[in-house]
Amino acid sequence: MSGSDMYRQQILDHYKNPRNYGEMPDPDFSHVGENPSCGDTIKVDVKLADDDETIEEISFTGDGCAISQAAASLLTKKLPGKSIEELQAMDTDDITEMLGVEISPMRIKCAVLARQVAQDGAKLYRGELDEKERTITEE
Repeated sequence: MSGSDMYRQQILDHYKNPRNYGEMPDPDFSHVGENPSCGDTIKVDVKLADDDETIEEISFTGDGCAISQAAASLLTKKLPGKSIEELQAMDTDDITEMLGVEISPMRIKCAVLARQVAQDGAKLYRGELDEKERTITEE
């Protein structure tokens, strides 16, 4: 099995058996976003540690293509123990590296949706975005 085949299998596994899928009871913040070009919708719930900075737990719900759902699943495995600042520093390259395969320009919005939702949720929590904002991928 080639390296790219292995990553494709990882994406399918996370799509079919998403990790940390489900609504979290009593999160510190939640946020919803969508990718209108593909129909993906993701809600991210985050519980912070007592320092109000470290991500203790993260889960997601939503519907969408294999790329968006796998990226959300992988992200929820990567973020516990990371700070909000580390989350905010993540970029598209971090997500494509995590997925491990080349993502076409048409599908990049799918891949980054969960990251953008989590980042915007953190900004809302900190009062850096208007509460009426909804994340829409436009990258």
